[in-house]
Amino acid sequence: MALNEQEIEKMRVVCRLAAQTLKFIEPYVQPGVTTNKLNQLVHDFTLDNGAVPAPLGYHGFPKSICTSVNHCVCHGVPDDTPLVSGDVINIDVTPQKDGFFGDTSAMFYVGEVSDAAKKITECAKEAMWKGIEAIAPFGTTGDIGFAIGKFVQKKGYSAVKEIGGHGIGKVFHSDPFVPSFGKKGRGERLKPWTCLTVEPMVNQNSDKIIEVAIKNSSIKYYETHDKSYSAQFEHTVLITEDSYEVLTLCD
Repeated sequence: MALNEQEIEKMRVVCRLAAQTLKFIEPYVQPGVTTNKLNQLVHDFTLDNGAVPAPLGYHGFPKSICTSVNHCVCHGVPDDTPLVSGDVINIDVTPQKDGFFGDTSAMFYVGEVSDAAKKITECAKEAMWKGIEAIAPFGTTGDIGFAIGKFVQKKGYSAVKEIGGHGIGKVFHSDPFVPSFGKKGRGERLKPWTCLTVEPMVNQNSDKIIEVAIKNSSIKYYETHDKSYSAQFEHTVLITEDSYEVLTLCD
């Protein structure tokens, strides 16, 4: 359903907060810090800014953020394991404020990381932007997926097929599914004044992933089948009447 002007402004506010949250947490991503510590810092920051962390309790998910380290593709659960130099970590945050959700994630380097880690991280970031640049009102989700998949394949990596972006706004996750593969002109139509996320997950080797249960939750987390690197970036995007607006950016 299309958002009105007031609703769009609420999306801008919560998405700006999401972007500010990633900026806030970046200095704390250091060797020796646990992902539970990062989780608590984001939790408190979110509450201090008049929002609530949407992941907490969502379908039983036990934490306020997702922390996906090295070979974890997505939905990693914060714990007491300290980060070590050489790790790469995706931090995924979603504040909810005034009934709207802002969803974004980014990769962070822990200390000195390998060239391989840097290259796949850079690929995932650029793949996200390729997907965003393919957005046009009344275009299709296949346009986005085609742009992402073509770029990732050209770089020698694999885009995960089973998991992708989604509609967002008054609801955390909704249609359409936004793939990281596809054909131009295929898939669901992109409707003006609606929001979606673009979030390619890029694996170092094959796109094969392993599903792992999370205790007391219907949410699963995912790992690469061979323990090789995976990387992901995510923005929430508003489709306008003639283009798009990336909402999860800091001023």
